[in-house]
Amino acid sequence: MSPKQPPRLPDKILSWFCAPHLLEEVLGDLHERYVLNVQKIGERKARKRYWRESLSYLRPSILKRQPTPYSKPILSDMIRNYIKVAFRNIARNKAFSSINIFGLALGMTCSLFIFLWIQDEKSIDNIHVNNDQLYRVYSRNFGNENLEVNYKTSALLPAELKEVIPEITYASGFAKELRLSRPGDIQETFQVGDKVYKLRGSRAGADFFKMFSYPLLLGTAETALSELKGIAISRKMANLFFESPEVAFGKTITFRNESTSSELIVTAVFEDLPHTSSDQFDYLTNWDDWVQNDEFKNSWGHFGTHTYLQLQAGANPAAVEEKLTNFLENYLDFPEDRNFYVELGLQKFSAKYLNGSFENGRPSGGRIEYIQLLGAVAIFILFIACINFMNLTTASSIKRAKEVGMRKATGATRWNLIGQFMGETIVLVLLAIIVSIGITTLLLPWFNELTQKQIVLSITDTSLLGSLIVLLAGVSLIAGSYPAFYLSAFQPAKVLKGSMRSGRKANGLRKGLVVFQFILSILLITATIVVTKQMSFIQNKNLGYDRENILYILLEGELVNNYATYKQEVSRLPGIKLVDRSSQTPHRMGFSGPFVTWEGMDEANPINFVPSSVGYDYAKLMGMEIVEGRDFSLSFPADTNNFLINETAVKQMKLQDPIGSTISIFGKTGTVVGITKDFHTQSLHETIKPVVLDIKENLNFGTLLVRTEAGKTKEAINNLEKVHQALNPGYAFSYSFLDDEYGRLYNSEQVISKLTSSFGILAIFISCLGLFGLAMLSAEQRHKEIGIRKVLGASIGSIITLFSKDFLKLVLLSFVVAAPIGWLAMNAWLQGFAYRIDLAWWIFAFAGFLAIGIALFTISFQAIKAGLANPIKSLRSE
Repeated sequence: MSPKQPPRLPDKILSWFCAPHLLEEVLGDLHERYVLNVQKIGERKARKRYWRESLSYLRPSILKRQPTPYSKPILSDMIRNYIKVAFRNIARNKAFSSINIFGLALGMTCSLFIFLWIQDEKSIDNIHVNNDQLYRVYSRNFGNENLEVNYKTSALLPAELKEVIPEITYASGFAKELRLSRPGDIQETFQVGDKVYKLRGSRAGADFFKMFSYPLLLGTAETALSELKGIAISRKMANLFFESPEVAFGKTITFRNESTSSELIVTAVFEDLPHTSSDQFDYLTNWDDWVQNDEFKNSWGHFGTHTYLQLQAGANPAAVEEKLTNFLENYLDFPEDRNFYVELGLQKFSAKYLNGSFENGRPSGGRIEYIQLLGAVAIFILFIACINFMNLTTASSIKRAKEVGMRKATGATRWNLIGQFMGETIVLVLLAIIVSIGITTLLLPWFNELTQKQIVLSITDTSLLGSLIVLLAGVSLIAGSYPAFYLSAFQPAKVLKGSMRSGRKANGLRKGLVVFQFILSILLITATIVVTKQMSFIQNKNLGYDRENILYILLEGELVNNYATYKQEVSRLPGIKLVDRSSQTPHRMGFSGPFVTWEGMDEANPINFVPSSVGYDYAKLMGMEIVEGRDFSLSFPADTNNFLINETAVKQMKLQDPIGSTISIFGKTGTVVGITKDFHTQSLHETIKPVVLDIKENLNFGTLLVRTEAGKTKEAINNLEKVHQALNPGYAFSYSFLDDEYGRLYNSEQVISKLTSSFGILAIFISCLGLFGLAMLSAEQRHKEIGIRKVLGASIGSIITLFSKDFLKLVLLSFVVAAPIGWLAMNAWLQGFAYRIDLAWWIFAFAGFLAIGIALFTISFQAIKAGLANPIKSLRSE
């Protein structure tokens, strides 16, 4: 009778720790001795001794492992093998590999461009050391049951907030709009010796450079803007006037405003601002000096400047905003019934660039929506490229079925095969990334011109490297995971018998991916058409005036006092058709308020009017239509006290007989002599406002408007400059075209329009590239079938029909799904425009037919090639 077995636990312990090449020998010796000990000393003592002897083997010489001929391959060898096999497959299947690599490269190039653009957009205003503590104030203006939100605040607000609210460390005003007549950045005149230049700048408080980390080359943050007659200038301005910042520091520079001239001392020189700053300026002058010398700005009722704040570290922004909300109640007299009042809000300084729109009185949306849109486009196009890869790889699986069968038959596990196919995918994706970087580098100058950016592609940039690594991993996983699992699941018995066929599930998934691919492509085509049409609508819409051949010049210096002489001289010049003036430029009439009163008005619900003081020829120069009454005329001396109003004003004032009605504005009372057809005073994002025009040809500010004769603009500008130099020698001559400035109102939309058009074309091209590959593979797999059909009398047309119908069904299904989704998406985008195109059915039909036509053209190339092939070659014996 055989003895009992030794204890199992010591054997398990030894198997865990003992070197594999020694384990069998050690266990054999222990078991032999155990059998002898059972016979000599009995089973109980033998078991105890077995434990002692087993544990005595746990020493370094036994634990040390040694390589054996049967050990698993080293990881580096496996990777090397995968790479070698991958390159062999690329070389063996050049056409499909090229389509895969080029398709992925195009998708990655698109994504890379969008990533660089988004990265640049998100970097705007995120350049300051104290970024987390920097905020700006916005105002909510309630009145006439309406809510208007903007960033305009009182010029007195910064100093008062710093004094009253302890959580505020620094506060500074900043003038985004220096002139009522010219909203936005304008250029002002400076002179040193005989050098006279116009430069862009602003006004800022003494705390400005303490808050913002713009590098100071000379001077300190404490003293840069502390002197009333001090000025901080950029390196560019210092080099322009003084040849170097060192020479410029402490020097005097003559500054000429609209009607005044002063001597300023250079108290600081700062580095030229990067393009990642939304506030761009070449100089800053003292805030207090600017406010104290202007009675209008030196009052709490003036809302036209911006307020920047820096909170203490650790301060609660929500608590500060709560203190701000009703802050103005102590400084402004609001009506008791609260039919008009103003609240203040707080927004992080860096957030405004991307979130500059408002909804329900709070910051909500803006350029961030374009980032989200293009981010989605990048994902869509990259996914389209990945779908191509998945489809082509799985569709060509029959070619590699025998390889999989042989590997499995010789001992390869499914995970070995998954690793191999994923390795091949990584190699292909890596090659695609290299090609993509080359294409991106080549096209980057074009992209910068298109987007008006200064983007630089630097491979050493850590964020870019990180993104490329994520791209490599993500695309490899998305594009390679399904083919790897699909191919590795082949059964070797079926494969080696030759009974392997492409399964229904694989075909169904492949068709589903093609449908999804073309859904995305049709959506991008639809977006391209809608955005392009809306931009065309904006550019060509009748604004209520003719903006062609009109240029405007800021009235300043001697032009203010000698306007009549200047107008008379300019009117005689060849190429000049009409000359007039306006207190606001026609395309950006941002100054508005409840200034107008009239008999019978509802005082509880005042109306915000856009006022503009003009000359007698303004309506004629602008090409405005008088729909009722008459225009201003020198034949009526009383017109200096009379008014023109637009149709919207008549409707909102509820005037039954507007001509002859008496109205008052800014202390002037007169009658309405004419009604103009409605015209736009701002971009088409805004609705038409009620407008009131009056005659004031003696204002000390404003804009000179000049209409030139068609085809003689260059001659007219040269003559204008000569007259300007003769009558206004202390101010540099500069001008702007009205149609160009109007176009700049839609810079963001124009950039998005161009990008969506480019990427839409790219998306459909990548989709068709995949379709071309599938058609080529289908022709290769069905060459014998096509040969038999041709032998039996099938025509080339029937071969093309047979070949194309399955693919066209998929594209048609894509259109049916994409059309309603596209309508919802584009309708939501158009809601941001007060005036917009109608979403006609033909837009979606055109997008669908375009996709079908391009797909048919792509497939037909392979179908015709297959139909023309000699059937003898396809039917001959292998």
